[in-house]
Amino acid sequence: MAFTVHQTPEYLTSDLLGGTAHCFSTRRGGVSTGCLSSLNLGIHRGDAPENVLENYRRLGQAVGFAPEDLVFTRQTHTAIVHRVGRQDRGCGLFRPVLPERDGLITDEPGVALTVFSADCTPILFHDPAHHAIGAVHAGWRGTAQGIAARCVQLLRDEFGTDPSRLRAAIGPCIGRCCFETGPEVPEAMVNALGQEAACAITDDHNGKFHVDLKQLNVLWLRRAGVRHIDVCPDCTACQPERFWSHRKTGGQRGSLAGIIMLKEEQR
Repeated sequence: MAFTVHQTPEYLTSDLLGGTAHCFSTRRGGVSTGCLSSLNLGIHRGDAPENVLENYRRLGQAVGFAPEDLVFTRQTHTAIVHRVGRQDRGCGLFRPVLPERDGLITDEPGVALTVFSADCTPILFHDPAHHAIGAVHAGWRGTAQGIAARCVQLLRDEFGTDPSRLRAAIGPCIGRCCFETGPEVPEAMVNALGQEAACAITDDHNGKFHVDLKQLNVLWLRRAGVRHIDVCPDCTACQPERFWSHRKTGGQRGSLAGIIMLKEEQR
């Protein structure tokens, strides 16, 4: 499968998720200024609230959601995934998100699941048979805890999803090329996935390693029974002018978002 780039604002979609309103945002096409220029979607990055709302309005108009449809995560690098519904719309942008959660699922149309990233891995899910969707934020800790597989299991438990028919799209994140770590990251991956994780780890033989979060999440998805997986080739750290990268900016940055919503006719 493949990813398509749309303008303006700039965002990416996956062919695998056709039939849903979804996107992986870039940093282009918004109204934020300074180090947050221009399509910042984070509400806790020091941006003016009216700028963030306008950025969502512009993106939503292009993708097919309204700001009022959004349901945010409150990300703490866990493997917690929550089921949400129409009653949760507005949580994050218009009212607080109380529980910690790095993933969301729903089978209700008009609910725009939203996860944030700026090097971490956003993954969007669509079950076309049961009209259900999911979204997760997989940093390296969430990846080690198997949040992608946790989302698949919850979709199965809540909606009867058959993993072999589920579709998953892994969006832009930091690549193996730029994700240099100490030994704690590869150790966590090997502890979780066994020696199969070694294919996603390069030992630099100087106490440093390069780790491929996309490949590790593919491993988790394969183990969970997912067969239809689309992987975006873009590295956020290689293209800091296009994507927010926490590493490249030293934390002086905005937030990207992966967003997915079932359309109202999908019931």
